[in-house]
Amino acid sequence: MATTTPSGVRAHAKHGGGADEAPMTHRQIMEALSGLLLGMFVAILSSTIVSNALPHIIGDLGGGQSAYTWVVTAALLSMTAATPLWGKLADLYSKKALVQIALVIYVVGSMAAGLSQNPGMLIACRVVQGIGVGGLSALAQIVMAAMISPRERGRYSGYLGATFAVATVGGPLLGGVITDTSWLGWRWCFYVGVPFAVIALIVLQKTLHLPVVKREVKVDWGGAALISAAVSLLLVWVTFAGDKYDWLSWQTYAMVAGSIVLGALFVLVETKASEPIIPLRLFKNRTITLASLASLFVGVAMFSGTVFFSQYFQLARDKSPTMSGVLTIPMIGGLFISSTVSGQFITRTGRWKAWLVSGGVLVTAGLLLLGGIRYDTDYWKMAIFMALLGLGIGMMMQNLVLATQNQVAPSDLGSASSTVTFFRSLGGAVGVSALGAVMAHRITHYVTDGIGSLSPKYQAAMAKSGSTDTIPDMNSLPGPIRNLLESAYGHGIADVFFIAGCLAALAFLITLFIKEVPLRTKGALAQSAESEAPVTDPATAPAVAEAQQVPAMAFATTEGAPSADGTATAAATAPQMTAVAMAGDTPPAGGTPLHGFVRGAESAPVPGAAVTLISLAGRQLGRSVAQADGSYALAAPGTGSYVLIASADGFQPQASTVVVGEEALSYDILLSGTSGLTGVVRAAGSALPVKDAMVVVTDVRGDLLAAAQTGEQGEFGFTELVPGTVTIAVNAAGYRPRALPVEVATTGVTRVEVDLDTGALLSGVVRAPHGPLADARVTLVDQAGNVVGTATTGADGAYAFTDLDGGEYTVIATGYPPVATALTVAGTGTDGHDIALAHPGE
Repeated sequence: MATTTPSGVRAHAKHGGGADEAPMTHRQIMEALSGLLLGMFVAILSSTIVSNALPHIIGDLGGGQSAYTWVVTAALLSMTAATPLWGKLADLYSKKALVQIALVIYVVGSMAAGLSQNPGMLIACRVVQGIGVGGLSALAQIVMAAMISPRERGRYSGYLGATFAVATVGGPLLGGVITDTSWLGWRWCFYVGVPFAVIALIVLQKTLHLPVVKREVKVDWGGAALISAAVSLLLVWVTFAGDKYDWLSWQTYAMVAGSIVLGALFVLVETKASEPIIPLRLFKNRTITLASLASLFVGVAMFSGTVFFSQYFQLARDKSPTMSGVLTIPMIGGLFISSTVSGQFITRTGRWKAWLVSGGVLVTAGLLLLGGIRYDTDYWKMAIFMALLGLGIGMMMQNLVLATQNQVAPSDLGSASSTVTFFRSLGGAVGVSALGAVMAHRITHYVTDGIGSLSPKYQAAMAKSGSTDTIPDMNSLPGPIRNLLESAYGHGIADVFFIAGCLAALAFLITLFIKEVPLRTKGALAQSAESEAPVTDPATAPAVAEAQQVPAMAFATTEGAPSADGTATAAATAPQMTAVAMAGDTPPAGGTPLHGFVRGAESAPVPGAAVTLISLAGRQLGRSVAQADGSYALAAPGTGSYVLIASADGFQPQASTVVVGEEALSYDILLSGTSGLTGVVRAAGSALPVKDAMVVVTDVRGDLLAAAQTGEQGEFGFTELVPGTVTIAVNAAGYRPRALPVEVATTGVTRVEVDLDTGALLSGVVRAPHGPLADARVTLVDQAGNVVGTATTGADGAYAFTDLDGGEYTVIATGYPPVATALTVAGTGTDGHDIALAHPGE
């Protein structure tokens, strides 16, 4: 069994030995993630490797624009529909086994896709691929969240983002090279990922080790089927509306109504399911709801960029598949840089919202600027626009998942993570499908508008060629027709980017309303260990009625260090325990004596500690209260293994397995204290409480541990702090900031009081005869002649000094001949101390 630290999960206990007390190092985490990142690389590679090859593939298989769109949409659709199911299964079964199953499904789908003989078969195989890719995408985030705390996860999300970037830039390049190589052919675009998947399977088997909590489960297959049907019907409607039938037609009414009905049935089923695919109660959390909505629009931006760029470069700019991949490097480079850098900064500071909002601005700006491109737009301009798009996606994609994971309990981690991923995939699927239909319509419109400028000979050739839905072979077309089609594709794809930019703006607006919550410092497994230790045999641990409340414990038999007489073995302990009901059996009159001492920090006795002895079947066998010297005494009914639980106010409960022989057993219990920090912020002098002051706690290295605002009475409080020296920094509007060191005790709650001095403000405007004077230098000198501060005015001539003590000051302004004025600062300060400068005689 594993123990935990505030930073995450510790190494698991080895067979026959004690638990390794050292927390997982960066190297251990990277080894555990190596196979996972490789599997993630395979998943992304499968999506990007065909992007530049698709025009050639669809042309070779005899498909048109609709088939082009559906090859992409089919994978996104199955990935979207399967993601919630993978997430729920991760909450119920082995995450490692599920990752491996997803890889196997991907391999089967890829091999079949490489054998496709027509667009229909390719689309069907892409559906199978999408199911596997959906599992890998969702499970990668879930496994990371299980092992790594949200605070540290930013760093490792950066590695995930880097993997995403490498696969995204390498996929189109590799797909282009394979397509342009005659002795390979496009079918190898599907085969090339198979060896990587097999290697990932082997690496996962050796490096990824997670505990499995087995329990009775019931998978919500009905909910999975309904949500898949609702999404599928919606995408079919979006794809064919305006092409196969009118937007306002009986087909539209039937499909939209059908999607709504299926969606309503899904909601109804989820409210009654014992293990729902998407627990609807999650949406009571504002952050999860807003993050899901933002992910919907981010998916449109992310997938539209990767899908439509290949068509733009190949059909509007006549580039080869290989060059199409090379030309998108600015976007991928931006994604790589922003995901890595933002992850590192988030880990250091614990703050993520600024990155999320900045990403929304960049995505919106990049797409709207791309909305103005044409087939002959200078590439250097496009490179800048693509880089902005990549930077924004890198900041938003992982952080939306991170914000969600930070809000939920470990039992809902899979469902919450997959919910955000589901909406991102749904946005991508609907976006690619709808925008693909819009692009086909706009291209037809621009071709129709421009065909009149062609000579009668070329007009007849265009009329003979038929529908513009067919992917054209630009190299076989006459010059005038080719120029017309290149212009139409360039303009039509630009329209698609503009629409995606408008949707990205909605994502940006949504992120403004997401409340930033400081990231937790413990991973999901660590949190689970604190709230409920795992059960070795669920069948032997029933909860019995008519019970006394005792702390929950681990019914485990992991071997630990023996006691002095060599007869007792302690299991790993859970730092926090909840109460469970146990049978109220009376302690046996006879039996083997079990005694010892309950001690706290520095071996101090813990009088009044409750010590309870229970069987592995969950029956209470005895209870004792520690005396003044910490001693306790119980009687075990006979030889065997038992669980000993100790709890006391101000200490963390502990559960240990003891092995009782035929002789009396001495077993001492060591309780570790809970550390907390509370206090109040007041105004110096008046002692009035300061409301909404920001209180920040950092460790000796300067890393942020916790942050909170004071309440109505100036109060604040923090729990689960590591004992030792910390720094408290407090700032509030109208007061001078203050920082002070505090020693957090190993037990109990440490209380501090912080007095803030009033900070006065001095401000004004420096004016010249012609108006406000820019670049004037203003110096503030105190009564003793010390320079308090300097400022340089802006275009409006304004200057300001803050956090001043009351007293006499001299203000010196230069820029023209200097002027010095004296003033007295009192209370909150002086606002409007204007200074007039002029040359003599003016």
